[in-house]
Amino acid sequence: MRILLLCHSFNSLSQRVFVALDERGHEVSVEYDINDANTADAVLRFQPDLIVAPFLKRKIPASVWSVVPCFIVHPGVVGDRGPSALDWAIVDNRDEWGVTVLQANEEFDAGTVWASRRFPLRAARKASIYRSEVTRHAVDAVVEAVGRYQSGQSAPPPQSVEPGIGWRALIRQSDRNIDWHGDDTQSILRKIRSADGFPGVSCELGGREVRVFDAREAPGHRGAPGKLLAISGPAVLVGTRDNAVWIGHALDRASTHRFKLPASLVLSHACEALPRIPPDSRDGYTEIRTRTRDEVVYLHFEFYNGAMSAGQCARLLSAFISARETKPRVIVLAGGSDFWSNGMHLNLIEASDQPADASWANINAINDLSHEIITTTDCLTVAALNGNAGAGGVFLARAADQVWAHADTVLNPHYKDMGSLYGSEYWTYLLPRSCGKERARRVIDARLPIGAGDALSLGLVDDMIADSRSEFPAAMLQHAQTLATDDAFNSLLERKHAARLADEATKPLADYRREELERMRENFYGFDPSYHIARYNFVHKVPRSHTPLTLARHRSIVAREDSRQAS
Repeated sequence: MRILLLCHSFNSLSQRVFVALDERGHEVSVEYDINDANTADAVLRFQPDLIVAPFLKRKIPASVWSVVPCFIVHPGVVGDRGPSALDWAIVDNRDEWGVTVLQANEEFDAGTVWASRRFPLRAARKASIYRSEVTRHAVDAVVEAVGRYQSGQSAPPPQSVEPGIGWRALIRQSDRNIDWHGDDTQSILRKIRSADGFPGVSCELGGREVRVFDAREAPGHRGAPGKLLAISGPAVLVGTRDNAVWIGHALDRASTHRFKLPASLVLSHACEALPRIPPDSRDGYTEIRTRTRDEVVYLHFEFYNGAMSAGQCARLLSAFISARETKPRVIVLAGGSDFWSNGMHLNLIEASDQPADASWANINAINDLSHEIITTTDCLTVAALNGNAGAGGVFLARAADQVWAHADTVLNPHYKDMGSLYGSEYWTYLLPRSCGKERARRVIDARLPIGAGDALSLGLVDDMIADSRSEFPAAMLQHAQTLATDDAFNSLLERKHAARLADEATKPLADYRREELERMRENFYGFDPSYHIARYNFVHKVPRSHTPLTLARHRSIVAREDSRQAS
């Protein structure tokens, strides 16, 4: 079928739905929901059989849903209605939640239900639940609903609605107010998690009104409720009634930088005299942790939203070198639960006094890490992608000997939407080596998300070891142990060492790096400001005025036809 994805932005769920429908042979195009006229124009141009809305912030106009069937993905159980479904579920401490695919009509979230799923609601950040459980089950429900519609089946009989489920208004800041003296730690965590990653929870810290994100328990710490007790890396430690919490990120609307940044930076005015606890230590805020099982070292790095600053790259490089010094047979770079890596830390770059210099330092720090992985020849390395990867993070993963993924993994291996960045991380060496020259060019020129199946066929991924994110950790352990005890391990290591020597003799890694960085220097310091403008728009979440032609295929076709007619 011809399916139009209508979405507020091309977020993680929208990307996964796009990949799933595309893999099933549907002709899929995307339109951002900018205004009614724009949406109507997209429908007129594309003439879709069906509209699927994975992520919207307003109602579809009647002029559209009355003409073309529109399936809405609602992150709530059957009968739940309203714009803050997942927020309320977390605040209310529900044990179970779900997703529903329903057909748009004149009432908000009240249309015919075509498919639904339920899942246990774990204690985690809203954004993490959305990217994992909600996305996984929403894709399954969309595929079911689209299949029913395509085959001419009607929607299934209405399900009973459980007591207490119905319309809930937009959640307000007052519904999440933190009472540092009255709320216990778990209540505070639920409130902050329900607003992560948007809009955050307003509270006073360090004498300023800020919005806080990325809250974690801090066992073993106690202090005066609401008081700053210590800092550790990007996080500040705040006392609660019965314990303490780490706040990893914050936003100060009174600042010149009105976007999320490390909390220790936002509240630096109040942190000068505070004790400093080393990050990644037993008592500190942990982003990087290492564990060893038999002869395999697992290196986990949980960086917020997958962004890696120069400092984080340096810490991860140090952890990798320390892991290698233990003489393991295999090092598994396990990344985080939501993201493996998304490359440079654009928010910190935007907040710096000299963004070009900060960009240069950041890309060089990632390159240092990539170089160390590539040149490690005394053990095998694996990039295990439990979370998604984007931009430079995809090529950093490809620096490892093997890349493992699961069926829900999505890769965005392109830089061009960020002001046509050229990119580095030795991609000009790694990509042709893994994919071949022709497929490497296809990968770098594309601006669409790539599912695990396509990534496997392209050579971006070497093995799909699990069907879902939830199954991946156990599969990773099993496959890593199998690799470490493989009878062919020594010959694999010998071939790896010989290939590295041959590649270096053909063209040194230093040459690849120099050539890539010459292009990156032009992006950062040259006359074309495209990168700086794109970064500003991304960080400040400037609304799109149009859908990129790479997504809006219906518009790119028209543009090409107009161009031919003009010539």
